[in-house]
Amino acid sequence: QTARNLIMTEEEITAVLDKAHGCVESECAVNDVNDLIAELKDQQKVLSTRLETIMNVVAHLQHANEQETRKTDDVRAIVNDMLRVFTTQDGKFAIGFSGDIGDGPTTAYDALPPKPWKAPETV
Repeated sequence: QTARNLIMTEEEITAVLDKAHGCVESECAVNDVNDLIAELKDQQKVLSTRLETIMNVVAHLQHANEQETRKTDDVRAIVNDMLRVFTTQDGKFAIGFSGDIGDGPTTAYDALPPKPWKAPETV
């Protein structure tokens, strides 16, 4: 895997390059340049989020590794979390939580059945 794939997925790179090629082919019409700018801003947000995640992982890993009573399990857990940032699945980075647990998404009522209603006691 190349270094650029660790930063952007092939799909993200293709999206930027397609917008850039479209701009060049249309002699950089105003609308095409605006589309390219919008795509670049979208990628900037995504990359900023990834960078923030990496910076947080570095800070947590340094802190865990420098403890006098260094806990290997804690360090291992942080490293596993870091792997999520650099792992792609279906061509996309695995950041965030899908909300799927077990057999799929559930409602609060499925996960925790509500208590039966009781009429308030009158005094």
